Amino acid sequence: MQKIYIYDSTLRDGMQAEGISFSLEDKLKIVEQLDAMGVDYIEAGNPGSNPKDLDLFNVLQEKGLGHARLVAFGSTRRANIDAEGDRNLAAMLAAGTLAIAIFGKSWDFHVIEVLHTTLDENLRMIADSVAYMKQHGKEVIFDAEHFFDGYKRNPEYAIKTLEAAVNAGADSIALCDTNGGAFPMEIYDITRCVVERFDIPVGIHCHNDGGMAVANTIMGVQAGAIQVQGTLNGYGERCGNADLFPIIANLQLKMGYRCIPDEKMAELTTISRYISEIANLPPDTKAPYVGASAFTHKAGMHIDAVLKAPTSFEHIDPALVGNSRRLLMSEMSGRSTVLTRMKRFDQSLTKDSPEVQAVIDELKRLEYEGYQFEGAEASFDLLIMKQLGRYKKLFDIKDFKVIADQPWQSEDNSAAAMIKVLVDGTEEMTAAEGDGPVDALDKALRKALEVFYPQLKKMHLTDYKVRVLDSRAATAAKVRVLIESSDGQYSWSTVGVSTNIIAASWIAMVDAIEYTLLKGDDI
Repeated sequence: MQKIYIYDSTLRDGMQAEGISFSLEDKLKIVEQLDAMGVDYIEAGNPGSNPKDLDLFNVLQEKGLGHARLVAFGSTRRANIDAEGDRNLAAMLAAGTLAIAIFGKSWDFHVIEVLHTTLDENLRMIADSVAYMKQHGKEVIFDAEHFFDGYKRNPEYAIKTLEAAVNAGADSIALCDTNGGAFPMEIYDITRCVVERFDIPVGIHCHNDGGMAVANTIMGVQAGAIQVQGTLNGYGERCGNADLFPIIANLQLKMGYRCIPDEKMAELTTISRYISEIANLPPDTKAPYVGASAFTHKAGMHIDAVLKAPTSFEHIDPALVGNSRRLLMSEMSGRSTVLTRMKRFDQSLTKDSPEVQAVIDELKRLEYEGYQFEGAEASFDLLIMKQLGRYKKLFDIKDFKVIADQPWQSEDNSAAAMIKVLVDGTEEMTAAEGDGPVDALDKALRKALEVFYPQLKKMHLTDYKVRVLDSRAATAAKVRVLIESSDGQYSWSTVGVSTNIIAASWIAMVDAIEYTLLKGDDI
């Protein structure tokens, strides 16, 4: 298995993505994940650009890494000065890394119109910067910025920029599709020319502006590149960078290359979602391999087929990347789908069991009313339990009242709720304040029930979504509320629908609590 060296630039390219701002602590967590994952190079930022990057390098110099090689990134020297006098090169040296990534212009248009210097001076800038770092014993990776655009416009000059770096002692060269507009066959043909011309390792660095960053990277590898540059979850400026997760999965699982240790492949999904949490961005449910929907099936015929033969609609076993199959419950679900879920409660059921048809009928009725169970499996389990006679009513709500107010001085505790519950003939009445009526209701209900069911103290609401089902009805529109809850170990979702947003929230909230209390028995 040929080795492909994985070069991560999440801490620099990823930082340029809209909505991302990693703290120093965030960056340290990401470095720890990358190192444990088996990535070969971690580009930790540009130490000459901002104090946060410099602080990171200082901390990492003391901590050290177990596997990965840390890389400091920066540009060639400025025009018409000596390398020894360039502050950016000095900052890269001060970072104390064994490897340095130097980027230089390979597109003549950029040299003239952006750098405002001559083509010959740009070649000297590249050569001087690489040679200066080699004099200090560094591994040097030359990033040929805008290489593919430059090659298409002036191939002779684009190659000269690579020659300048190679002749000055660069250890490897990376070809960058910086604008992200190249096509796969262009990437292949041009990369192949470079690989055949130079006797040093070649890398590929693609952006996703044409939606082809992953495909372009794969084509670069097929053309002979042995270093892949990208970011976790494809984070990056504009449309992002090449996403390392599908790249690694495609190369290692399907093409026979070795990117990371085999045992780490099953952690890709967990790592992807962990990085999303650090970035404070929702995970991309549609992400190949690691997204929540990557192995999710909804159409009845598809589900029936995948249950009989998984490869009929799944290109790999989801467990290989740490993901799992999900079968969505909806009006499109066939008997096989519903039966599979119902068998968790009663193994004796068959497709012809009347209970299965009853659940299907109720599912379709509720979805006609606006319910959606594909994102609320807990509510669907409760529906099954009721149809099978397994449901136990553990409490009754006698009445509740919600008072919403807008305080003058603070937005905190802007609502209050009073509630009376009945459990085994015993009444309990309580009240609670919250940030809005739903929060107040949630706190009051759990506060009242915790007297009887102390296990509810571990449960908390983790997400709350509202969808207006018919906007033409304006404020009288029916709404669907999805609530996600967790006990610290498991998560589950419930749904409620009503023209009253408080009532819809209440339905989903009660389902969440009932599921918490019942899941230990039957679920």
